[in-house]
Amino acid sequence: MKIQDIAFVIVLITLLVIRKPKLFIYAGIGSLLLSIPLFAKWIFFTAERLTWYSAGFFLCFIITSFPELGYFNSGNGKK
Repeated sequence: MKIQDIAFVIVLITLLVIRKPKLFIYAGIGSLLLSIPLFAKWIFFTAERLTWYSAGFFLCFIITSFPELGYFNSGNGKK
C-alpha cells in the first residue's frame, strides 16, 4: 500500500462515519483536481489512482444518498 492508498482509506472511513453525502462529492472533485497536474507532469500511476478514488467517492455519494431520497422504505406503505 502506498501513502495515497492509506490517505484514501482514512478519508473514506472518516466520511462514512460522518455520513454527509455532499462531502463525498467534494472529496471526489478534490481528487480529480489533484490528478490534473499529475497527468500534466506525466505521473500517470498516481493520477490514475486519484481518478479511481474520485469514482469511489462518487459511488459512496450515490449509496449514501439513497435513504435520503426515499428509495429504502421501511415497508410502511409511504412513497
